[in-house]
Amino acid sequence: MKNFIALIVVALGLLVFGSLFVVEEGNKAIVIQFGKVQRDSETDVTRVFEPGLHLKLPFFDRVVTLDARIQTLDEAPDRFVTSEKKDLIVDLYVKWKIEDFAKYYLATGGIKSSAEILLQQKVNNGLRSEFGTRTIQQIVSGERSELMDEAMEQASTSSDELGIEIIDVRVKQINLPLEVRNFIFQRMRTEREAVAREHRSEGKEKAEFIKADIDAKITVMLADAERNLRKLQGEGEAQAAQIYAETYTKNAEFYSFLRSMDAYKKSFSSKQDVLVVEPDSDFFRYMKNPSGK
Repeated sequence: MKNFIALIVVALGLLVFGSLFVVEEGNKAIVIQFGKVQRDSETDVTRVFEPGLHLKLPFFDRVVTLDARIQTLDEAPDRFVTSEKKDLIVDLYVKWKIEDFAKYYLATGGIKSSAEILLQQKVNNGLRSEFGTRTIQQIVSGERSELMDEAMEQASTSSDELGIEIIDVRVKQINLPLEVRNFIFQRMRTEREAVAREHRSEGKEKAEFIKADIDAKITVMLADAERNLRKLQGEGEAQAAQIYAETYTKNAEFYSFLRSMDAYKKSFSSKQDVLVVEPDSDFFRYMKNPSGK
């Protein structure tokens, strides 16, 4: 009897436990009953369970919990073609959330990765059609926001069948393909090098002109200085000759004596000097006779 009661208690516990389910905050849930999504009998609308504690039929109902928060689909950069048949590498992200939980579950099986793959295809298709009607200049100019709005509108229309609401589509970065970028950078480098060579050539030409002008001025200045030097030297020599002449006329004998003394002094300034002259030379005139005769 006790075993039977215990068995009943366990069965009741399992029944109660199987009849309750909890939906956590940030999630919502739908119930799959006999392989179909449970709908409200009066309004024929899918029953969506908010966060909290709920009841279900044990063993018959299966609860599927889905994330009701806003999700971010951060796509890998993809290649798009403009109206000029030019390739662009576009890096973008998509903000989305589940709008119709039953439709979302039936289309994706409730698997987020599958939903993002399908959503990425639809967003890219919308973007390709928008990129294909615009030039590169239009895309990178002020029309980018308009392009994103139209792409989001197209993607939202096509994503309705997934039960997804697209909140925003934004382009993070637009680049040219690597091979095109390398070609453009090389061309820009070549153009800059040509401009640099032109500037260096002009600078060298101006430097040569300035140098020639300075050299001409230096030559003129040196010539003027040389002319002034010679003029001063001539004037000095003339004055010296005049002084010598005036001095000589005043006392020729005394002047000859001083000149001879200066000559002796300069000739015998060092003990190692050797002078070879004849004894009766005129050089020793004042050594032989103070009067010089």
